[in-house]
Amino acid sequence: MHVLVVHDYGPLGKLLLERLRNTPLQVTPLLVSDPASADLHAVQNWVPEDIDLIVNALWLVDPEDAQQDPEDTHKAAFSLPVALAECARDRGIALFQLSSCYVFDGRKQRGYITSNPGQPFNELGNWQWECEQALRTLLPRHIILRTGWSLSRFIRKVQASASAGPTVSMPGRCRGLPVAVADLARVMSAVIIQIDCGAEVWGTYQYAGAEEVSLYELGQVIVGLPGIPESTRVVDEVPDWAQLEPLNTTLICTKIRNTFGIKQQPWRSFLADEAVMLKDDAAKAERASAG
Repeated sequence: MHVLVVHDYGPLGKLLLERLRNTPLQVTPLLVSDPASADLHAVQNWVPEDIDLIVNALWLVDPEDAQQDPEDTHKAAFSLPVALAECARDRGIALFQLSSCYVFDGRKQRGYITSNPGQPFNELGNWQWECEQALRTLLPRHIILRTGWSLSRFIRKVQASASAGPTVSMPGRCRGLPVAVADLARVMSAVIIQIDCGAEVWGTYQYAGAEEVSLYELGQVIVGLPGIPESTRVVDEVPDWAQLEPLNTTLICTKIRNTFGIKQQPWRSFLADEAVMLKDDAAKAERASAG
């Protein structure tokens, strides 16, 4: 099977490509450095003739960025994936698309299952839900994978707050499941390999790390990681950015386990590696800007 991996400069594309290149699959990377400015009319030219599966590894998980720039969010979270889906439909190709827990409004008392309808209340979730619906209409052979919170996003948030002062505000009212980049790359690779084995298991799935946690509790765990002083105090408060966070983003991940045999791994076991990865990426970016 020939797989086209659409990615940006973020770590997910790199880790996923590393995993897939260690398999018998033929893998072609496609770098889209700025999805919001991509020429959608050129999408057909991006995709080689013998591609069997397009994997869109552009992982959008920051509702703050989306709210600040709704036009770019619309293009990256909806227009580009739909253009890829139309290309896939026209040429008989399957599509693997990422979505997130932000398609839900958080009012449900228990975790969300894959069949629950989306009711987003922020810009990111809105366009991801619209994208999901469009893909289901356009392309029967698709995998939509909803993910939990980005662990990296909240490590960076705690780091930034800790560098500005001795306290970090994190809302205890918001609960969910984080997922590490390396863990997500593992899950995506496992799904792709089973598709290569002929599994006709198209549809919507969900994945996040094991153990539900509040953002306040997550902040307490993050304190003490490299670059974050252990003296930093986490307080249970609702900062401005948390207004975009649903109260409940917990995803039930039994469908992906029952279909693909993919078990949830504890997000805690990825904390140290995720922090090191962020530190290395920041150092590389600093060297690149200095050069």
